[in-house]
Amino acid sequence: MSIDRKIDGMDIAELKVELQKLHNASFGWALSCCDRDRGEAEEVLQTVYLKILEGKAQFRGQASLKTWLFAVIRKTAMGERRKSLLRRLVLNTQSPATGETAFAEEPGAVFERSEAQARFQTALKSLPARQREALHLVFYEDLSLREAAEVMRVSIGSARQHYERGKKRLRESLGQTESAYGIGWRGKENPGAV
Repeated sequence: MSIDRKIDGMDIAELKVELQKLHNASFGWALSCCDRDRGEAEEVLQTVYLKILEGKAQFRGQASLKTWLFAVIRKTAMGERRKSLLRRLVLNTQSPATGETAFAEEPGAVFERSEAQARFQTALKSLPARQREALHLVFYEDLSLREAAEVMRVSIGSARQHYERGKKRLRESLGQTESAYGIGWRGKENPGAV
């Protein structure tokens, strides 16, 4: 293969640079799509990169590269999840528990184990998948609701509804009320006012 080979209108070197820039965000999204299973997320992301470099997933410029890449990651993760479920049904066994090797802790690992983060992750996992996806894309990946809708393959109205309902359920799950957000004043109206 020559170095100037084109994929999706970009040469391979340019595409690799763009993928590298998006790698951390892509891995975060893959983690979210894989229920925080690090091994599964790594496999999904590797599969996505191979699909792109082999030309099986093609960027047509109808959205931003990031939005398109996140849609490919989501679709690949869903496909891997279905394959895994089918294997378990066929074999009638459960998948073995993943054992993690102990490495030097990353700074983020300390934070993830904190009590507040544990409560937040539990609350986030309790949300329906679409609400969780919408919140992740908007908050963690800094996508607009329109871009999140494209990634999720739903209308902008549906994405907005999942986002708003997700925020509401997350607040309820974490035990926060309207007064914690400075809007509890409605309950203190003057009873003598007309």
